[in-house]
Amino acid sequence: MTILDLATKRKTARKFKLIPIKDEDIECILETARQAPSGSNRQPWRFIIVKSPEMKKNIRESAEAGERGFYDNLSPERKVWYNEKGLSPSKPNLTEAPVLIVVVGDTSAPNYKPSLWVSIAYMVLAIEERGLATVTYTPSDPNLVSEALGVPDGLMVESILPIGFSDDPKEKETRFKVSEITFRERWEGN
Repeated sequence: MTILDLATKRKTARKFKLIPIKDEDIECILETARQAPSGSNRQPWRFIIVKSPEMKKNIRESAEAGERGFYDNLSPERKVWYNEKGLSPSKPNLTEAPVLIVVVGDTSAPNYKPSLWVSIAYMVLAIEERGLATVTYTPSDPNLVSEALGVPDGLMVESILPIGFSDDPKEKETRFKVSEITFRERWEGN
């Protein structure tokens, strides 16, 4: 498959089958991530692979505590939008997915976030290539998850990728056409 084929086929999954993931698949995903470009070649990413039910439960509890605080502060309009999308503070995929890859950023690296997210994009396509699925979950309070994982100062949990074989019936969200998001030479329109 081409990269365009993988990107076109890929959809977010929040529900997973209870089928184990091969270690070689995880190694391939991480090998792909480490090939991403980064500002000043600092490679400001670190990865924590989590498989144990106990640790996944700790991560979920920490993540959900942060989500509850986030949801409590949403505007009424935004709460309606989240509810329509089926989103809530509950994150069962963090305990149901066979594997979590927790992406940790080195906050001392210049422009660490853009570099880190490029590595995540590489992982997302590698996950799809292996016939697996994920969602890029960004904790509302990454400090709580960082604390649960013992992440040292100067580093921060940026995202958690629950990985597994999709059991999510939801269709891929529609995408804008290239003509709707592209301008030539300068900005046009509103």
